[in-house]
Amino acid sequence: MQSPAVPTDRLAARSTARRVLVSATTLALTGLLLTACGGSAKKSAAPAAGKDAATAVNITISDQGCTPSPAKVPAGPVKFTVANKNSGKVTEAELLDSGKMLGEKENLTPGLSGDFSLTLDAGKYQVYCPGAGTSHTDFEVTGSTANTWKDNPALVTATTQYASWVDDQTKQLVAATKAFDDAVRAGNADQAKQLYGKARAFYEKIEPTAEIWGDLDGRIDGRIDDAPSPDQFTGYHRLEQALWQQNSLTGTDKLADQLDADVNQLYTQVQTVEYQPAVIANGATDLVNEIETSKVTGEEERYSHTDLIDFQANLDGANEAIGVLMPVLQQKNPQLAASITAAYQKTTAALAPYAAAPGYENTGFVDYSTVTDDQRKVLSTTVNAYAEVVSKVAGVVA
Repeated sequence: MQSPAVPTDRLAARSTARRVLVSATTLALTGLLLTACGGSAKKSAAPAAGKDAATAVNITISDQGCTPSPAKVPAGPVKFTVANKNSGKVTEAELLDSGKMLGEKENLTPGLSGDFSLTLDAGKYQVYCPGAGTSHTDFEVTGSTANTWKDNPALVTATTQYASWVDDQTKQLVAATKAFDDAVRAGNADQAKQLYGKARAFYEKIEPTAEIWGDLDGRIDGRIDDAPSPDQFTGYHRLEQALWQQNSLTGTDKLADQLDADVNQLYTQVQTVEYQPAVIANGATDLVNEIETSKVTGEEERYSHTDLIDFQANLDGANEAIGVLMPVLQQKNPQLAASITAAYQKTTAALAPYAAAPGYENTGFVDYSTVTDDQRKVLSTTVNAYAEVVSKVAGVVA
């Protein structure tokens, strides 16, 4: 199978406001480390949990670039610490493998820092910082590791289970999106509004995987702020704008057709992905932080105010990721496992008062615009506590 397509321009397709976490701490927070089936063998191995100490790599963001130090490391666990001292236009750094994002730290405004951890095999990589004078800098990994996570049957089972779940969710995404798009094409705005949130929920569950293909993610899930020009604003949120803000579906047939084509392409590409345990854990962290940065804030569903069904979907996706890793987590760090379970229960309890049947626009929840600022603060505090414990999982299973 082929490696995922190289994003043409992630900068335009991704908003610093909507993706992943902003944290005052320097907790290990990562994106995904994925390999395509049949990809280069040199990029497929990873060290077994706890067998090798992580190599530290520092990346300082500036207007000029984001050079890693050191620029060459041995194969195995690598912890990237990213710091932005004074750049107002460059706020993130990613590690790329042939254009495919493996891990990232973003939303780093001046003075903030953060880190992400990956397990890397020998090969040529690049550090990418969108918007910098020199946006790509080479990074090399040499040698090999004796042990891999594949030596642990429980971790192999976890990755297999998660891959199967993502495939299934994406298949359901395709069907639910077609139903939504059919309503759009039929000009049935009321029906489209009823189907919008339920279709999007599948995307929100698998978003850490979907975001690997930055250009595709931008077409499907980009905001108006992300689009380089108005005619490049497409996908769910363009149709959301038409339905709730413009109150007109005139001329949206092509948008619906493209959305159908894009989610079908996503389904094809998702099936080429292999996961590592740390990748799954990092994806869970990303999802929980996504709740904080784009759902609790009301940023994502700014026209429809259907943020709470997205909140639930992000939570479901994170819980699935943590769930497949839980047997290993309970064995290696039972205290952390218990803390995660307790924090998850508190988060679901915090969300529960806003459930409704059938709910606003058939989402199962109330209109998020009716949730007060004080109530949003309670949700934010609870989600932050959950994010903090979830962010520790990758360090246990990596």
